[in-house]
Amino acid sequence: MKHKSEYKDMWVFIQHDGTAVEPVSLELCCETRKLCDASGEELVAVIVGKLPEAELEKVLECGVDKVIFVDGTGYEYLNCDAYANLFTLLCRKYEPTAVMVGGTIFGRDFAPRFACRLPTGCTSDATELVWDPKTTDIEFIEPAVGGKMMAVITVPVMRPQVGTIRPGTFKYAPTGKKDYSVIHETVDFPVEGIRTKILDFKADEMDESLKIADAEVIICLGNGLKGADALPRYRKLAELLGGKIACTRPLFDRGVLPFKLVIGQSGVVVKPKIYIGFGISGAVNHVTGFSDADKVIVVNKDPDAAIFNYCDYGIVGDMDEVCELMIEKITAARA
Repeated sequence: MKHKSEYKDMWVFIQHDGTAVEPVSLELCCETRKLCDASGEELVAVIVGKLPEAELEKVLECGVDKVIFVDGTGYEYLNCDAYANLFTLLCRKYEPTAVMVGGTIFGRDFAPRFACRLPTGCTSDATELVWDPKTTDIEFIEPAVGGKMMAVITVPVMRPQVGTIRPGTFKYAPTGKKDYSVIHETVDFPVEGIRTKILDFKADEMDESLKIADAEVIICLGNGLKGADALPRYRKLAELLGGKIACTRPLFDRGVLPFKLVIGQSGVVVKPKIYIGFGISGAVNHVTGFSDADKVIVVNKDPDAAIFNYCDYGIVGDMDEVCELMIEKITAARA
């Protein structure tokens, strides 16, 4: 077995549908660029199939040093059989020190499969990535034990270090196009060996109110909410502010609001201009979901609630009463 010092370069899998790159792949390129700058390694984008020139430019603007273009049979649609086989072969051939994969439904499925085949470790849902110059390991930092502590996970011996990161965790902040090299690979996978097939496709008819990732104002409700009967006042406040309703995981577990509205480690990462939280305890696994908000306002009747450690403005009081007062004041100001 080779020593980890013999591996080099950090890869990012560029997930796309043939027309557009998944935003999380661009976010990962930008964040991995920072790791490469710290370690002195090169950032490599792995692109399977054809990608429009405009979308390729978005990838290159992230400061990519090298692009591996892959073609062959078996990649007409995303499937774990062909893609896990491909990354197993490519990693054995080029021996990267790390492979980052977007935490999409597909990414979470195929990344641990090729990691297991190599074999190496695969970490999921990290909220921070740090390169340690002493060990040359990447530290995958994430909440653990129900958000009560932050865990630092490393792969100290095996390579590559594989990680899946949820969309929205990092920012898409292009550093500019660099001179880059290109590698072309042709890897065929027998289509009869693909165990999943697309029988039909229907575009998602998702309710716009459930798309909270890009909302500029978010009214987030915690376990302090008495029940679904109390929701209308908070929807009214969100409407007045041009925002959307969201929640913590316990409200979903109680069946009050749908999972797509959950903010945090097990839900969506948001970066609103204004985040207003009502009745939220302040568990780390929720806080990580809104830590990049421009302004944070929270309401809780418990003056010792942990959520007050993460806000710009805190209000101690009954959440329903404070919400009604906000509605009254906003309505009066606009009259």
